[in-house]
Amino acid sequence: MGIVPTADALRLAQEADLDLVEIAPQGKPPVCKLMDYGKFKYENAQKAREARRNQTNVIIKEMKLRPKIDAHDYETKKGHVVRFLKAGDKVKITIMFRGREQHRPELGFRLLQRLAEDVEELGFVESSPKQDGRNMIMVLGPHRKKADAKVEMQAEKDSKVAERNAAEAEDANFRKASAGTKPVAQKKERKRSENLDPEIDA
Repeated sequence: MGIVPTADALRLAQEADLDLVEIAPQGKPPVCKLMDYGKFKYENAQKAREARRNQTNVIIKEMKLRPKIDAHDYETKKGHVVRFLKAGDKVKITIMFRGREQHRPELGFRLLQRLAEDVEELGFVESSPKQDGRNMIMVLGPHRKKADAKVEMQAEKDSKVAERNAAEAEDANFRKASAGTKPVAQKKERKRSENLDPEIDA
């Protein structure tokens, strides 16, 4: 409608049964719009809610290792790292040095390299190994986004539930079918006990 005095703009809004809403107060003159303000607020709230729902929170999980870790413990810790990366989370790997181990940083570096190679199918080195006081730190990032990982994990879970339900149904059908074909146990014929005195008249 172009530039109109405030009084005229208010009158137009009242006639149209709408609100006069200031859109850009920093403009010269300020930009206003005739609209249903209640509906406008509701639509904005809906958009914000949708944006929050689609937004993924990046969580950084932490895994601590020792330079001279046992082979079994290493496999256990690696399993946790694999699980975190599959779920789409970043993983911060910390190598903790104690005592004389601090003079052998290459042990920690080699361990971090080995772990990165073991999980390269699921994640990549986002932050190279670096010394941080007594510790050495490396960050692994997942290849796939958290939202994609969540969808895939849900599909996997649904598939397992469906398989379990099918197996239970099959088992129930088998039990029902085998229950009808069970042979009926014959009653044993009762004989006179041999321990009884033959003189006693039964």
